[in-house]
Amino acid sequence: QVRLVESGGGLVPAGGSLRLSCAVSGRTSSMQSMAWFRRAPGKEREFVASIRANSPTTGYADSVKGRFTISRDKAENTVYLQMNSLKPEDTAVYYCAVHRRPYALLSSEVYEYDNWGQGTQVTVSS
Repeated sequence: QVRLVESGGGLVPAGGSLRLSCAVSGRTSSMQSMAWFRRAPGKEREFVASIRANSPTTGYADSVKGRFTISRDKAENTVYLQMNSLKPEDTAVYYCAVHRRPYALLSSEVYEYDNWGQGTQVTVSS
C-alpha cells in the first residue's frame, strides 16, 4: 500500500513563499510520475504541476508557471513544490499524487492518479 504525506502548508502574505513536501512510502514503482493538485473552496480539484520519474521533465498549469517549481529527491522518496510570489488565488488544499502507471507521460488529469495524500492547507492573505 502506498502512503503519501504532505507537509509545509501554512498562512503566508501575498508575495511570499512556501515549500511543500510529499513523503512517499510503501509499494510504489520508482518509475511512476508524480504531481501536485489543489482544491480551492467551492471549486474542483485542479492540476498544479507534475514531474516524470526518470527524467527532469516537468509540467505546470498556466496559472503557476514561472512561480512554482516541482522537484523530487528519489533517494529520499520525496517530491517538493516550491511556491514563490504567492497570490490570494493560490489559497487551497494542496495534494500530491502518484500516477497509476509506470513510465507514463506527464498528465494533468485527476483520473490518471490513483494514490493521494491527505492534503496540506495553503492560505495566502491579501
